[in-house]
Amino acid sequence: MTNTTTDVAGHASAAPFITRRKVRFGHCDPAGIVYYPRYFEMINSVVEDWFAEVVGQDFNQLHVTLGTGVPTAAIDTRFHAPSRLGEWLEFRLTPLKTGRTSLSIRITAHCDDEHRLTSDSTLVFVDLSNGTPVPWPDTMRQRFAMDRQQGSQDE
Repeated sequence: MTNTTTDVAGHASAAPFITRRKVRFGHCDPAGIVYYPRYFEMINSVVEDWFAEVVGQDFNQLHVTLGTGVPTAAIDTRFHAPSRLGEWLEFRLTPLKTGRTSLSIRITAHCDDEHRLTSDSTLVFVDLSNGTPVPWPDTMRQRFAMDRQQGSQDE
């Protein structure tokens, strides 16, 4: 069975979800530069915020109440420049395409005007009781297509 995909809302330039994260001591190696695995924790927190603030389903609702989850099935991340302790990073999440059970997203991070990373991910909606992919509910699919420019700030 093939998984047909469509462009989200047919928009080539949907407004991204924007949120900020401060680079903290725990994110860094002894040189004060973000240790690359910590970026994946930041990326996941951006996805969590987007689900809560845009999709309308926080991870507690998805995992505990509904018994569903959105594991990352694929991720391709490019690191463009180092980030340092105390800097503020602006993360932008843009949905790229929606499949029956999958969602492709792009997350970028910048510090001021400097591009720090680009991460393309595929999330899959799954039933946690058996780990099998299930179709996205229509209400969630509609939210994926919404243009949103508001975000959150992790202080």
